[in-house]
Amino acid sequence: MRVPSVACLLGVSLGLLASAAAQAMTGEETQLIDTINSYRSQAQGCAGEASLELPPLNSDNRLALSPEGTRDLQQAMSRAAYPMVNVQAISLSGPRDAKSAMKAIEESFCQVVLDPQFVDIGVSQEGRDWRIVLARPLLSGRLGDWQAEGQKLLQEVNAARNVPRQCGGQPFPAAPALAWNTTLAGVAANHTRNMANQNFFDHLDRDGRTPGDRAELAGYQYRQIGENIAAGRDSARKVVDGWLASPGHCATLMNPDYRELGAAYAVDPKSDAGIYWTGLFGTAQ
Repeated sequence: MRVPSVACLLGVSLGLLASAAAQAMTGEETQLIDTINSYRSQAQGCAGEASLELPPLNSDNRLALSPEGTRDLQQAMSRAAYPMVNVQAISLSGPRDAKSAMKAIEESFCQVVLDPQFVDIGVSQEGRDWRIVLARPLLSGRLGDWQAEGQKLLQEVNAARNVPRQCGGQPFPAAPALAWNTTLAGVAANHTRNMANQNFFDHLDRDGRTPGDRAELAGYQYRQIGENIAAGRDSARKVVDGWLASPGHCATLMNPDYRELGAAYAVDPKSDAGIYWTGLFGTAQ
């Protein structure tokens, strides 16, 4: 007999928050976070649309709010030492374990866990009551202009390529360093600004153009092209760490056939994610 479940979703946008202690996440809670991240790492059908592959959410104990006694999300978050911009909480009543909780999330809250603006997650469980909190922090880093940060991203990518690694189940040897390409950088900058200013997150732009289309229009004749994008992360290091933790992004980053990179970020406070990044990988003809 299936146990009925009750679920609700709460959301709030806030500024800097006060401090509070949070419990450590263990057992089923950690398993649910791992399952959500596995779900995000693959394209999913959700609300009639296909999602992108997304980097994993960071587990943050400050977001592990008790399911009981936190009916007012804004009040609960005001006691947490988490500098956030946006947060949403999913409350479930009924699932006995992480597997059952994930099934309820997929059925009712796929759009929340597949939202690219969120960076951090906390999960807490008390019996059959669950609270899943997803949040985006305030931008904390002092960023330079898009060219300077694009060069930092290139450095982080090349440091990652210098080390053999597994991308999911696929092994990659160390790969040659990529060279900066100004044409690819300009294409990346334009796409990133469009994502931020037009508030979308996709490899296809609003005119339906692919990364390859945009590169060709800019005069880059390529033998191979690939693109990684990110949202909500406030430094090149965090962007690359997220890509490395996502099998598809990691495979693009480690691909030894690529020779060049252009990268950029853009910020728009009115957008859902606040900050967006594009890394455009290419090999010229």
